[in-house]
Amino acid sequence: MRHFDEILAISAGRRGSEAAVWEGMDLPKSRDEIAAIPGEQFLAAFAEGIFQTGLAWTVVQNKWPGIMEAFDGFDVGRVAFMSPDWFDELVSDTRVIRSGAKIRANQENAAMIQEAGDFGAFIADWPKDDFAGLMLWMKKNGSRLGGSVGAYALRRLGVDSFILSRDVVARLIAEGVIEKAPTSQKAMAQVQAAFNTWVEQSGRSLTEVSRVLAFSIDG
Repeated sequence: MRHFDEILAISAGRRGSEAAVWEGMDLPKSRDEIAAIPGEQFLAAFAEGIFQTGLAWTVVQNKWPGIMEAFDGFDVGRVAFMSPDWFDELVSDTRVIRSGAKIRANQENAAMIQEAGDFGAFIADWPKDDFAGLMLWMKKNGSRLGGSVGAYALRRLGVDSFILSRDVVARLIAEGVIEKAPTSQKAMAQVQAAFNTWVEQSGRSLTEVSRVLAFSIDG
């Protein structure tokens, strides 16, 4: 496994300079900033990713104001205790993506957020060196948050994270960390260990390391 500086040099060579690697990047928010994010904002971010799965992102973006309205601003308590009548209304509501399975997933994720208590603090206090563990927890306790859906949602909210995109996975394979896209807990533990090593070597965040790995692959 290469030292982080070597991978950064590869990325800089492909992007034209090291400055170009970091250009326009949003750094992770602080612990207190994450803790202050309300549950409704987490639920909305999860919902956006769930609705976008299998669709062009523009479809959901164009419908998003109507989706927010139809889901009552993703009020966690109301969505968690969605009545059968409201569910039926949403399934036939032209403002939303009319997928019963995706609508039900939002209800289940609202229940997950509610059961965690102060969800912002829960996410903020999760150990940064176990992001893979957080993804596993969300997959087990939530709905349709596996793959990259949950990770992308957290990244959009400013949570320090790595995204296992095609290019990041390709770099992990090239470095001998994994042999294929990670699907098992063992493989995810290997991925986490590699990221932790690169974070320690560089003094940078998971988010920054993830970007460097992504830019190190021709795509």
